[in-house]
Amino acid sequence: MSDYVLQTEDVAIYYGGVKAVDGVSLTLERGQIRGLIGPNGAGKSTVIDAITGRRGLTRGKVILGGEDVSRLDVVERRKRGLSRSFQRTSVFAQMKVYQQIELASYKAGTSDPGADAREVLYELSLSDVDHAVAADLGYGEQRRLDLAIALVGQPSVLLLDEPMAGLSVTESLNLAQHLKALTSRRNVSVLLVEHDMDVVFGISDVITVFELGRVIAAGTPAEVRADPRVREAYLGSAA
Repeated sequence: MSDYVLQTEDVAIYYGGVKAVDGVSLTLERGQIRGLIGPNGAGKSTVIDAITGRRGLTRGKVILGGEDVSRLDVVERRKRGLSRSFQRTSVFAQMKVYQQIELASYKAGTSDPGADAREVLYELSLSDVDHAVAADLGYGEQRRLDLAIALVGQPSVLLLDEPMAGLSVTESLNLAQHLKALTSRRNVSVLLVEHDMDVVFGISDVITVFELGRVIAAGTPAEVRADPRVREAYLGSAA
């Protein structure tokens, strides 16, 4: 039995002659945060789409909790504990906060959606706005709501695509602190695609660096920061 909650083995996605992802192998341990960094178009979001089933594989495997889920659709992978958020928030603007979290919990197959929703609201400091319409929330609160929707149903793996996009420095740090605490309390593992290097290096246990659809470096934040190729390409001489 594998010790990893998530693995990708030689995952590739080709569009004609374009190799969007070319032979990517990743692992994720329970309770671990793995940051994914690289320039725009490097294949980070495409890898997340492949893992969640939104993109068909040209080759390779996606293994969740020891089970090959490569042929399962998005819904079946979600029921098995694989959840994600998107670059743009997926909240329903005219729907109340509690209602949409409860609905998401119900759709995830939770036995008690109400209790699940209340627990997630509390953990993400949204209890005080549970009856507010999402459109009336600040953008930072909407981002936390988006994370709450992804967290219902007790997923084992959470894939986050630019969760800090559009946030102020203070809001980013606040959300990062929530995320780091959640991995510990809920024993959830996270793949994090994020352009905010302070966040990635601040909360990730390990980091994978992409370039042109391939992995060019991986290791602890200190190891990646010290890699000459990574420093030159992405982090700058001040890294």
